[in-house]
Amino acid sequence: MSDRRRQKAAEDGERSLIGPPSRHAGESLLGRDASTPFFVYLLAFFSALGGFLFGYDTGVVSGAMLLLKKEMHLSALWQELLVSSTVGAAALSALSGGFLNGWLGRRICILLASFVFSVGGVVLGVAQIKEVLLVGRVIVGLGIGIASMTVPVYIAEVSPPHLRGQLVTMNSLFITGGQFVASVVDGAFSYMSQDGWRYMLGLSVLPAMLQFCGFICLPESPRWLLQKGRSQEARQVLGRIRGGRDIEEEYDAIRGSIEEEARDASSGDVVILRMLSYGPTRRALVVGCGLQMFQQLSGINTVMYYSATIVQMAGVREDKQAIWLAAATSATNFVFTLVGVWLVERVGRRKLTLGSLLGTGLSLTLLAVGFLLSAQNSPPVTLHPVDARNSTCRLYGSCELCMLDPDCGFCYLENGTSVFDSSCLPVNPASTDSAAWGRCSNRTEESASPYWAFNYCPTPYSWVVLLGLILYLASFAPGMGTMPWTVNSEIYPLWARSTGNACSAGVNWIFNVLVSLTFLHVAEYLTYYGAFFMYAGLAVLGLLFVLCCLPETKGLQLEDIENLFTRQLCSCGGLPANGNRHVHYVRQSSDFTPAQYGAVESDCAIAYITLR
Repeated sequence: MSDRRRQKAAEDGERSLIGPPSRHAGESLLGRDASTPFFVYLLAFFSALGGFLFGYDTGVVSGAMLLLKKEMHLSALWQELLVSSTVGAAALSALSGGFLNGWLGRRICILLASFVFSVGGVVLGVAQIKEVLLVGRVIVGLGIGIASMTVPVYIAEVSPPHLRGQLVTMNSLFITGGQFVASVVDGAFSYMSQDGWRYMLGLSVLPAMLQFCGFICLPESPRWLLQKGRSQEARQVLGRIRGGRDIEEEYDAIRGSIEEEARDASSGDVVILRMLSYGPTRRALVVGCGLQMFQQLSGINTVMYYSATIVQMAGVREDKQAIWLAAATSATNFVFTLVGVWLVERVGRRKLTLGSLLGTGLSLTLLAVGFLLSAQNSPPVTLHPVDARNSTCRLYGSCELCMLDPDCGFCYLENGTSVFDSSCLPVNPASTDSAAWGRCSNRTEESASPYWAFNYCPTPYSWVVLLGLILYLASFAPGMGTMPWTVNSEIYPLWARSTGNACSAGVNWIFNVLVSLTFLHVAEYLTYYGAFFMYAGLAVLGLLFVLCCLPETKGLQLEDIENLFTRQLCSCGGLPANGNRHVHYVRQSSDFTPAQYGAVESDCAIAYITLR
């Protein structure tokens, strides 16, 4: 199969024409019409509700956990289970999502995901015991995994080329919007004396039902319909999406690509094996999975997880204030994701990702420097009370060393900015909110009561860390927060799109679990500043990977992007469409007139198509 594809590519080759482009001749080629039908935005909105649910259900647990661990007396193990179970279930369902997408279609998978979200929200809202909560979190994770790999694919397949990046990126905008709304909901219901967490976790039912009802009336992807031989239905859906405009050229291009792929698939090989044996899809899979891997290795979930601790380092010790400041962090993430939506079709995927990784590496370095300054000025332990249990906590001489031991916490009094009468005590096994014994085991809210710091140290350098956090989110959100999902929805041919997105989404969730589970151990052995220096180094590796391997896909039809991966992997990054130049590849069999070869819409640019 791969030999025939290579021979076909060689026969098609490249044909070039250099000349001034016509402003209007390329409109049908790229799908650039004077206006985009409202129906496309409607499809994108209801699809991206899956992203909103993704963000809400992953974001709401941080605030809910502050209340849950007190009302249900959750141990540290159960807190970790309730958070990580969702991520693990999402990884499994994302990997199986490729099969479900190819079998049931994009529309049915989105309906399935919204139904699963609804069931999970109901279970979480009515749970009376922690075991039922765990079941609800697993159910929600299954919905998240299906939605995370299906929604970008569906939006990419129904969008016109000139809006595809913007509309797919809207899914990431809805993810961060869901996280922001979740933090606001957390803050609002934190004032309830009891059961506030039920509303936090259960409200996800509302957007899930809205998406389910909306998709009952919305169509299937025309590309999937054509792949399944339902050509008449595909033509009708494509015409509906494009607002009744002439669709013959786009329809013929999609059909021709599918027919060629169907001939190549006659061997009946497993899709993932076909992808690995065929050069362009193998390279696309490496790029797609690499982007998702570096998104997690850049430390986004660690930073979001650690934001509450950073807020505590700034002197905020009250749950309600911490929740609202976490909402401000989520708002920053949302606003700069909106910047990414605005930039993606202006500067392109490649430049946006490179700039994002550069800023991410620098801001992670600033975070590390902030933690380093805090460590070097860590308050000393001045009291060493007799410990009948003979724990190791009494051996530490500073807050930094005490804090890095997960079995210990720092108990201290504060007078303005100075710390005194400090001690390192073992943590209460039932809850990390207090010490196992001593003066921090039964604290009161009185001003003379000592403070208990489980995983942070009081420091005057918290502003450096807070600045690093804001700059990190401002750098990460527009590019690395959105582009891995956008690029993965574009770079695979139709026969490999579901499997490719399932694999890349699975890689994302697997590294999400890996980074989340190893962070505390990494911090214990490397210290917090060492951990963030490590993440900064990984961000630099990601920058080199994108620089070498990621081509520009802006403005290209989905059926033509495969050609970008016909060269060696580390040379495909040399094929960007720069700010004033667009490259459009056309198969030799396509019935374009000579005038159309030079008609890719561009301002004061050379537009060309090459054929050998």
